[in-house]
Amino acid sequence: MDYQQAGVNLEGARTFVERIRRHTQATYRAGVMGGIGQFGGLFALPGGYREPVLVSGADGVGTKLKLAFALDRHDTVGIDCVAMNVNDVLCQGAEPLFFLDYIATGQLAVDAMEQVVAGIAIGCQQAGCALLGGETAEMPGFYPEGEYDLAGFCVGIVEREQILDGRRVAPGHQLIALGSSGLHSNGFSLVRKILETQQIALSDVPPALGATVGEVLLTPTRIYVQPILAALRAGLPLDGLAHITGGGLLENLPRAFGAGLSAHIERGSWTAPAVFGWLQQVGGLTQAVLDETFNQGIGMVALVPLQASAAWLEFLAEQNIPAWVIGEVRSGTERLVFHEHG
Repeated sequence: MDYQQAGVNLEGARTFVERIRRHTQATYRAGVMGGIGQFGGLFALPGGYREPVLVSGADGVGTKLKLAFALDRHDTVGIDCVAMNVNDVLCQGAEPLFFLDYIATGQLAVDAMEQVVAGIAIGCQQAGCALLGGETAEMPGFYPEGEYDLAGFCVGIVEREQILDGRRVAPGHQLIALGSSGLHSNGFSLVRKILETQQIALSDVPPALGATVGEVLLTPTRIYVQPILAALRAGLPLDGLAHITGGGLLENLPRAFGAGLSAHIERGSWTAPAVFGWLQQVGGLTQAVLDETFNQGIGMVALVPLQASAAWLEFLAEQNIPAWVIGEVRSGTERLVFHEHG
């Protein structure tokens, strides 16, 4: 017997590496040394920092992948994987430098995997970071046919004195919500359960959505790196940043400020994509479930001084990022408080 008979396609793996080379090279930026095919990726730290601090993050796409399998569409989940990582690193004020991916599958499907890597490269280009390398593991019998898992790892850099750790957030700071593109990559176990129990097909076109369910749900996660870094370079003050992922505003926003402070949010002060209202209706979801599961149309929250909020809104509009002031920081022990609009 040989490895091929055991289910591992060595020739396919070599073909795959050659086909993804152009995608990785399209992401190269200053600092990249060498290329793919080495045992490790090399990156020279940029100069000009007095006390550079590296910021790292790791994350995956989760069960959103199940929709990609069902639709046999793999060109967007790579963007999701990059987004979930670079948006996290950004929350410390860091510029993402490079990204590595990990793809594991039972049997290497070269065309599908190239789509995944092409999406990763697009995400890296949107974030301005290099796709420095990765690992594609073919493990026969470990994953169902046609399925794979996808995760990533990102490293960024920030000046020590410019780290966003919430220490400068104080009562009166404004909460500026940056609009999400949809569900991003969280809550899909609940979404899939709703589709199953309500017998909703991915090919259905609900009037509320104006597109197929599958198309709307596979909308890739918005990447906020370039507009936020551009705002910082323009001198706009920023004292805290929260990436709204699993757990929604309830779990993620309080991570951006210290003890003794409370985020007060006015419901209805922002406009969410239609998919959230549609899911609430067809799934019979309570407000509490929405609060603890989905981003509800907010992908990131910036905590800025009151006098800077107007400038932030104007700048984000120029960057084509929908944004709203949704509340403020106050003194208090209750970490997050919702107020009904009006």
